[in-house]
Amino acid sequence: MAEAILIPLGFFAAVFASLYVFLTTRNKERLALIEKGASPELFKSKADANSGYRIFKLGLFLVGIALGILAGYFLSEGGMQEEAAYFSMIFLFGGIGLIVSFLLQKKIGNN
Repeated sequence: MAEAILIPLGFFAAVFASLYVFLTTRNKERLALIEKGASPELFKSKADANSGYRIFKLGLFLVGIALGILAGYFLSEGGMQEEAAYFSMIFLFGGIGLIVSFLLQKKIGNN
């Protein structure tokens, strides 16, 4: 009975401790660099500029997964084994969504 409580508590404690150590260490490193004269602009990443693309990519990926679930339903109703239909269609349409997002980002980036 105690193991059922200790395992999840230990897991969340480990996750919290890892995040705490990572964030405090990063903060100390940044403060040390700023004290030595480094510009705070150094810490802004290119990922901040691409956050709109990340949301777009995630949206297309989730739409692909939804279409995969729908296609899996129709395949399972058509006689295909249910697990194989759902998993294959989810991965197929999720991958198609990622490919489409890459191609659209590439097309937009070239203009």
